[in-house]
Amino acid sequence: MNFESDSKTLASIVERWGHRFRPRPGSPAWRYLTGERGLPADILKKAVACDRLRDGPQGSMWAAHRDSAGAITGWEERGPVWRGFATDGAKELFRFGPAEFERICITEAAIDAMSLAAIEDLRSDTLYVSTGGGWSPATDEAIRGLAKRANVHLVAATDNNRQGDIYADRVRAIAADASARYARLRPCAGDWNEDLRA
Repeated sequence: MNFESDSKTLASIVERWGHRFRPRPGSPAWRYLTGERGLPADILKKAVACDRLRDGPQGSMWAAHRDSAGAITGWEERGPVWRGFATDGAKELFRFGPAEFERICITEAAIDAMSLAAIEDLRSDTLYVSTGGGWSPATDEAIRGLAKRANVHLVAATDNNRQGDIYADRVRAIAADASARYARLRPCAGDWNEDLRA
């Protein structure tokens, strides 16, 4: 079930994003993220301030994927009864953190990226990113672009399961190609949001 229209005349990604409200205390997405997902309000305030989140339909949250220039390409959709990605959108990376960074933690979901940021008290040297549960060519290219930065440290903070290990191997290979530092960071549970809520 997709909450968006199947119409061939869907508004552009930018327009659809712009028509949605930013989450705020008491809004459906805010309640979902702080209640069911246990994310701290201060993390959400920072994500909202840098235009990373929107209130989606039926209590869901939209988390922006942007390209290296900052243009929105799509969004992860997560809610009490729905998980998906923007119709006609393109997965690249959800990015949360400072403009200047040396450490990049690569997770599989925006909620995990924000959860790890909360666990680590939003480290000032770290960009928290999400692949949106997939690994598109644009995602691969984006991570390779980040890996080319000077003194960068790639951290595969993917899920603690077989798929997480496969993604971690891809991050390791990218780090090797770029002569960048690499580390594997595993959640104790299945993913970082489970760790945060525990």
